[in-house]
Amino acid sequence: MAHRIEVVFQPNQVDALGEKTAGRIRHDLHLAVDHVRTAQVYTVDADLNADELRDLASGPYTDPIIQDYAIDKSAIDPSPFDWLIEVGFLPGVTDNVGRTAREAAQVRLGRTFDEGRSVHSSIQYWIKGDLSDEDVERVASELLANKLIQRWTIRPASQVDPAVGLPAVVPKVGTQDEPVVDSINLELKNDELIAMSREMTLALSLAEMKAIRNHYRDKKVQLKRASKGLPFDRPSDVELEVLAQTWSEHCKHKIFAAKIAYEYEGIVETIEGLFPTYIKALTAKVRKNKGRKDYCQSVFTDNAGVIKFNDDFSLVMKVETHNSPSALDPYGGALTGIVGVNRDPFGTGQGAKLCFNT
Repeated sequence: MAHRIEVVFQPNQVDALGEKTAGRIRHDLHLAVDHVRTAQVYTVDADLNADELRDLASGPYTDPIIQDYAIDKSAIDPSPFDWLIEVGFLPGVTDNVGRTAREAAQVRLGRTFDEGRSVHSSIQYWIKGDLSDEDVERVASELLANKLIQRWTIRPASQVDPAVGLPAVVPKVGTQDEPVVDSINLELKNDELIAMSREMTLALSLAEMKAIRNHYRDKKVQLKRASKGLPFDRPSDVELEVLAQTWSEHCKHKIFAAKIAYEYEGIVETIEGLFPTYIKALTAKVRKNKGRKDYCQSVFTDNAGVIKFNDDFSLVMKVETHNSPSALDPYGGALTGIVGVNRDPFGTGQGAKLCFNT
């Protein structure tokens, strides 16, 4: 049986997330709200008795100095509020807070949860304000949640029984599908290859689609694939996806590496890649000209560049070239952006001390 543990800041404490959310509703959506109060919710899907639930609630899930908790009931009195929005993750989406809460529960209780038992996190937003149904839906869908990876529940505060709270929802993937591998026929016309790339979200050009097709036309490739029991003259859907990903701009940096034919005022020049020609080669030339005064200590070889700052310290620098911001929220640990910028100096040499971002 699943149980809910709701954790809230005590009335005399500042609810920073609640204040921030109220400000964003006013400024971003131009909706009038008086205030917002939040609660962190842990849905524990495990066979725990009342004492064990209290042990978790009062232990790793709550800071008793500044927070209170409630088990299987509302931690916040609904009466001063008008609306409740609760936001959690969709089934199958990585829930890092829930995963950590599960690990903390196992350590606290001194035993391992059974297979399939889990802890899931969500956040409640109790809103005081004269909002319509449409307004509250906007707050949930445009401000508090991302429909690609999150789910939300909306209730008028007057319909929430404080003695019960919201029902426990365990966002588990409820279907068991047998994996099906399809083979993809690439013997198509040019416009059909382009349409396939677009419809499968491969982002491959016609030339790239043809190159893949030609590979599978190779007789040696066909014989080898046939000996392994694979479709001999066409890729599987997984193979095609792998090629699309590894040939993507993100992974391959095709723009920087591309061979470019450049013509200006009758002069034709071939550039063997922007990065090797104008960045890497130029850096090597500058370093050579500086000779003993070269202050670069590591360039293009580690996770970040290293330059000499003084006799005692070196400066590690990394610039993120792409990937953030993104139109789509990442799944699990897929986010790079500022995370990658921070990660790479940490992983340079024996590790650098991060000072600041620009």
